[in-house]
Amino acid sequence: MSIDADPSEQFFSGAIDRIRRITLVLGVVSTVVIWFLFGTAIGAGFLLGCVISYINFHWLKKAVGALADRVTRTGQPGASSGIVVRFMLRYGFIAIGCYVILMSSKSSVYGLLGGLFLTVAAILCEAAYEVAVALRRGI
Repeated sequence: MSIDADPSEQFFSGAIDRIRRITLVLGVVSTVVIWFLFGTAIGAGFLLGCVISYINFHWLKKAVGALADRVTRTGQPGASSGIVVRFMLRYGFIAIGCYVILMSSKSSVYGLLGGLFLTVAAILCEAAYEVAVALRRGI
């Protein structure tokens, strides 16, 4: 990033880091609340869903970054088989988590599904934050 970059570009370039932090904070706080309100089975499922959601977001960011790097380096949008395999492994990881939870406790599936939406909640929080900052600063 250059020193004389536009302030709005500097602000929006930090979105990924803010989403990560929001995800971690939401995950910890909501896991404690869910565990307290709904018990161990749903709380453990929710925690596993949060972990899967966070790891999935991290892997997706890496895959998109690798693909964008490849396109900007070579100038051709060809897909690398390694990137595609890692992309598909993400869904295998989610399926294994769902299977383990389903076999251990059927009620914890509700928690798992809720936890999988953790990143979506973090992205919505980031979007609301960006709108508020843009309106306040006139960006």
